[in-house]
Amino acid sequence: MVKITKEAALRYHTMGKPGKIEIVPTKPYRTQTDLSLAYSPGVAEPCLEIQNEAHDVYKYTNKGNLVAVISNGTAVLGLGDIGAMAGKPVMEGKSLLFKIYAGVDAFDIEVDEKDPEKFIQAVKAIAPTFGGINLEDIKAPECFEIERRLKEELDIPVMHDDQHGTAIISCAGLLNALIVANKKIEEVKIVVNGAGASAISCTRLYCAFGARKENIIMLDSKGVITDDRANLTEQKKEFATSRRDVHTLAEAIQGADVFVGLSKGNVLSKDMVRTMAERPIVFALANPQPEITYEDAIEARPDVLMSTGRTDYPNQINNVLGFPYIFRGALDTAARAINEEMKMAAVRAIAELARRPVPDIVNRAYQVRHLTFGPGYFIPKPVDPRLITEVSMAVAKAAMDSGVARTPITDWKAYRQRLRELMGQETKFTQNLFETVRLHPKRVVFAEGSHPKMLQAAVQAKEEGFCHPVLLGNEEEIKRIADELELNLDGCELVNLRDNSESERRLRYAKILAQKREREGFNLEVARDKMFERNYFGMMMVETGDADAFITGLYTRYAGTIQAAKEVIGIRPGYEHFGALHLVSSKNGICFFGDTLINRDPDEHALYDLARLAASGVRFFNRTPAMAMISYSNFGSDEDGKPAVVHRVVERMQKEYPELAIDGEMQVNFALDRELRDEKYPFTRLKDQDVNTLIFQSLSAANAAYKIAKSMADEGEVIGPIQIGLNKAIHFTDFEADVRDIVNVTAIAVLDATVQAHYNTSEG
Repeated sequence: MVKITKEAALRYHTMGKPGKIEIVPTKPYRTQTDLSLAYSPGVAEPCLEIQNEAHDVYKYTNKGNLVAVISNGTAVLGLGDIGAMAGKPVMEGKSLLFKIYAGVDAFDIEVDEKDPEKFIQAVKAIAPTFGGINLEDIKAPECFEIERRLKEELDIPVMHDDQHGTAIISCAGLLNALIVANKKIEEVKIVVNGAGASAISCTRLYCAFGARKENIIMLDSKGVITDDRANLTEQKKEFATSRRDVHTLAEAIQGADVFVGLSKGNVLSKDMVRTMAERPIVFALANPQPEITYEDAIEARPDVLMSTGRTDYPNQINNVLGFPYIFRGALDTAARAINEEMKMAAVRAIAELARRPVPDIVNRAYQVRHLTFGPGYFIPKPVDPRLITEVSMAVAKAAMDSGVARTPITDWKAYRQRLRELMGQETKFTQNLFETVRLHPKRVVFAEGSHPKMLQAAVQAKEEGFCHPVLLGNEEEIKRIADELELNLDGCELVNLRDNSESERRLRYAKILAQKREREGFNLEVARDKMFERNYFGMMMVETGDADAFITGLYTRYAGTIQAAKEVIGIRPGYEHFGALHLVSSKNGICFFGDTLINRDPDEHALYDLARLAASGVRFFNRTPAMAMISYSNFGSDEDGKPAVVHRVVERMQKEYPELAIDGEMQVNFALDRELRDEKYPFTRLKDQDVNTLIFQSLSAANAAYKIAKSMADEGEVIGPIQIGLNKAIHFTDFEADVRDIVNVTAIAVLDATVQAHYNTSEG
């Protein structure tokens, strides 16, 4: 874990604009007409509509996606009562988390008021602005009354996250830890060290899922809370025990199955943990110093199931797993409240998610090969992209089922898709692509069938319904890895090209290849040797019709793969070169980058082929190409070297394809800024058009450009490489590709095979 220093923290908050959030306009504002619509006189119209129908405020304003993060600064993190203003950085941080994890706009509001009644009145007065209220860092016991009153008196969701966020995540973790420990929640003995807002809420939720109060011992700073103690709050009375034989934590912990710490650091000793029941569950959630360190707990009891509130140890109880998505589901149904049913639905969704196979993006983030449900992983990781859909949808359904939703969701498939698009997990382009290729599923050969990423992608493509996978590799190895990853290989064909059972097919393929390339140095012996190589064998499957498409590239050198493609499949008639595009889909639209993979330093003939192939590739995706050929000069301003080569290619393209919108050479800023380009160069054939295709003068430029776009894009998706110019659907990945990248390329390959099959049928 990176050590956070005081200097680094202060520098982070002061660099650039002070603070962590800002307001960004969501409507056009450049012209006088825009401003007249945004404010006076146009703004009067939605005002009148809302006056006539109050619920229309969700239609015409941002209320339906706006949460207030409100605090009086009386219980800020581990800092205590530091005041409203000093707590502002925390509330800004909470607002940031709302946005980046669930797309929820949040404003931090610090109220300098400790009197509960006055605080309640202040929140009620500003509530019309918001679709939900997130109470934060308010000390107990006042927080209980403040939340209760606001929930009763407001018709929007109100949740005190310090109570319920920790409760929801820890309850999900507890349910899963009990599964791992093979224990039942109705039977386990639970010790809760702490009696503040979080502890009370956690314990209530555990009971809602079956824990029995008679099996629970709660402690505060004075020791075990017994029902004969004087001056107990109503909340403490709720969990006071009638036992008289326990007074201290050391006495309470003996024989306990579960310890939940919501108190302070270093209060649970190794000796205490040793007295717990078999396979004990220890949730040491004090921050930054837990009640017992992870190392001490493991040393004391190797069979312990351990969780903390820290990021540097397994099974972190992190509220960010819950609150963004709980409010997301509540806002999307315009719910009147966040009720118990919604919180319990969130618990179930989070718990269930940890029991499913983990996406590759999560494994990469934590630098492990694969996480699997068990002692080291029974709570989802915050980076898991499935949280936005699974938790938000569960909460939204519970809001509807419990009767607090004012705007029911009717199309759950569309809602799931909208959530994915909201967080940039999937674009409309990807959705349409998958829907198209599902209509014509194809047999796709995966070269590196035993590679975990390739294997996961193949199974996922099969489950998406557009692929019948053929996995090349050792069958036993593939099955072993599939078992480790909990992948279902039903419907997958496993082919060991080096096995004796494939000798007849290897010979048949070799004869075909030798005949095809007999005047290019191939004879039967050379061709037979090639059939022991996965790229040659897999491509021959496509060439002979034994398969429809081929995916390769995770650990194969491109030079060899490109050569195999030329020799086995061949380049499309009328061309001497083939290339690759990357598609960048963002909120600004779709743009194609080429050539990003194949031709290192294309000459004039290669650039001419690539320009033609790119235009064809863009039309392949049902788009009209508007192409800019990129260089470091503009329209002949540099008459030497590569710019001159690009200039000649543009002249030839414009002459031979007068209907095609293509121009250059030009710098990339002029290509992408239509107003700037048209003002400076009004003669351009691209006038009044937004460029959607960029052709670069070298592989390094194209590759760098799309990777810059990929790394700097907050939203959207990058798909590729997309092969252009081969006779069959042969497509490539690279060693950096994750499972999602490979699935997307597989969908492209299926579409390519479908189009080629249609073309061949039409020609026939």
